[in-house]
Amino acid sequence: MRDHVRPSQTARQPEGGKARRVYLVLRDDIVSGLRANGSLLPGEQRLAETFAVSRVTVRRALDALEGDGLIERRAGSGTRVCAAPDGAAMAADMTTLIPQLVAMGRHSARLLSFSYGAAPDAVARAMGLDPGARVQTAVRVRLAEGEPFSHLTTHVPEDIASNYSEADLAGTPLYQLLERSGVRVDAAEQSISAALAAPDVAEALDVATGAALLSIRRVVRDAAGRGVEHLSALYRPDRFRLEMALTRVGEGGARHWEPVVGDGAGDGGGEGEA
Repeated sequence: MRDHVRPSQTARQPEGGKARRVYLVLRDDIVSGLRANGSLLPGEQRLAETFAVSRVTVRRALDALEGDGLIERRAGSGTRVCAAPDGAAMAADMTTLIPQLVAMGRHSARLLSFSYGAAPDAVARAMGLDPGARVQTAVRVRLAEGEPFSHLTTHVPEDIASNYSEADLAGTPLYQLLERSGVRVDAAEQSISAALAAPDVAEALDVATGAALLSIRRVVRDAAGRGVEHLSALYRPDRFRLEMALTRVGEGGARHWEPVVGDGAGDGGGEGEA
């Protein structure tokens, strides 16, 4: 594998809305590979004209990019991109997401917290629990090649969670612990959206506070329809992405796109990202 600098998302972003906007756009161009490693950025004057800002504003944005290790500025030779896009980002097909997350579950995880208390109102509603019902809450970070890519918060009803310990969860996938507790995972509802990194999440994922993250929320149910787990998973978009293959179906004006369903390994009740 080619050696490259892994861009950091923890560097201080430039103050001021205009400088931050220039910084974020250029940073995204570099991290996504739109601006290739070793290529030259336009000069300050050209960037100022492109973004309709002053050269001072551009300079602040470039200072932040240089602090991130994404560019190198040399007098007389311009500003050069010096970080390749991260090739370690994982991809999951939307139509076989659960089986692929099962495989991702084999990556290492770090348990950040383990506690019991009343379920948050939104969690209780989603799981069909009585208000104030007690749940076990765990927060973990998954790592791939030693780098964090997902932040997981799970809520499990107390009567189920009391069958395993904090030490068990630290070393065993949650779905295995649920099954060991007599739970037969049968179905789930899942939603996918975007979220901004809160300070604690930002620190755990090594991103800036307010960074955009991919958000997956899932309620897992047993054969009787009881909610047995609520999962809130947040992913770094530079290290994880969702993909979907589409095909055109129908006739005439009714032709439209539909997803191509893959042959994912395993069943939907596997370990997943919990």
